[in-house]
Order: sequence, then structure tokens, then C-alpha cells
Amino acid sequence: MTALPHAPGAPLYGHEIAAGAAWTVRLNRHRALRLTCVDDGANASVLVFAAADPLERLNVPDTLKAQMSARVCPPMVLMSDMGRALASMTGSSLDWHDAITGHSTDAQVLARFGPSDYAGDRNAWRRSARSGLLDELGKHGLGRRDLHATLNLFSKVVPSGDARGSLVFVPGHASAGDWAELRAEQDLLVMLSTAPHPMDPAPKWAPARVRATVAAVPAPGVDDPSRVFRAESGRALAATERSLA
Repeated sequence: MTALPHAPGAPLYGHEIAAGAAWTVRLNRHRALRLTCVDDGANASVLVFAAADPLERLNVPDTLKAQMSARVCPPMVLMSDMGRALASMTGSSLDWHDAITGHSTDAQVLARFGPSDYAGDRNAWRRSARSGLLDELGKHGLGRRDLHATLNLFSKVVPSGDARGSLVFVPGHASAGDWAELRAEQDLLVMLSTAPHPMDPAPKWAPARVRATVAAVPAPGVDDPSRVFRAESGRALAATERSLA
């Protein structure tokens, strides 16, 4: 983590997440985490927990259902399993971030790319998103039972149009410079892996780097886009604000 020169609205600190690596940041309330693709084709599989009580965590089905969406995009609110707002997506260069297909597993990476370990491959070690996320969970006293459905920022998966309703990955959705920003509505633990999306058909293991920066931002006002997006979005923000008053 690198501290950055501070000016009003400027990033407080930044960190480059290596390709295929995992990382955790504690994101205080009313700070924004901006993730930016350093390379083309990036993916960031993301878990979100309330820092005060990690039993409260992102509920992807409720987030999508309440806001009538099959994707995550601005100005949607990321809701917990208690109906409260964890974070709001306040901006993005992309209009689609996958939230329905999960993250890569060891078995999937092994089957597609063959065996790999640190002893043989060093920093090119092929690790699944699940492996990296489990390591991050362990650093905070959490474990396998705390894995929940991830967001896959910078990735797009759409219906193929066949009779079975199959899903298909959209290659080339994200390019270097694409970004997404999450505003914390309460203190959070945000964990992420830059391993490739599990449905990415690329024939070679080719994870991409992601740059993270954190900045202080204003609290959401009465006309904040996330608050007025849906009635459910506003209720989730209000529930969080009441609990922290």
C-alpha cells in the first residue's frame, strides 16, 4: 500500500494488485475504492463484509432482485443479507459487471491449465480466485464457510440465446483504463482476486493487474443517485444510516 500526496478529493493511498493475486482492504465509511484495469481483460472477483461484524456480508441475489437487474452497474447499492447498504457503485466506465457466475476454483484452473505450484512457477503460479480469497479470509479469522457469491468486476456474461438459456462470456469487455468505484456506506472489509473469470475462454492463463486507490468522498445526500435509483436502494441506505446514528 502506497500513501499518496493528499489534496481535497485526491486518493489517500493506492496499491497495484498483481495479476492472479489476492488482496484485502479495510474501507472506512464514506471512502471510495476505485479499481482500474492496468491491463486489458482484467477481472476482479470481490467479496464484501461489514467490518464491525463479518457475519453481515454481501447478498448478491437480494442486490439484484431488489434493484431488478441481472448485472451490477452504477448507481446500484450493494446490499447485505440484513437488508442494509454495504456500498454503492457510484461510477464506472463500463455498464456491466457480472454478479451471477461465481469465481474460479482450483479444480477448474487445474483442468484447464494443468498443475502449478509456487516451487515450480514462482510468481507465475496459477491460483484460482477461491484459493486466493480463502487465504485473505484466513487473515481475518474467517474461512470456507464465509465464502459468498462474488461480484466479478470488469467481466460480462450474457444469455447465448439458445433454448437452454445458457450463458456466454463476452471477451474484450474491459480494457486497460476501465474503472469502477465503490463508496462504502459503512466500514467494510473488501477482498478480491485478480484471477481470470471462470468462464473466460482464453486458451492461456493470462490474468491482468488491477490498480486500487482509496479516497474520501461526501456522504450520500437526499438526491444521491444511489438513494433515488430504486425505493429498495433508498431503504437499504436509510437502514444503514439508522444503525450507525
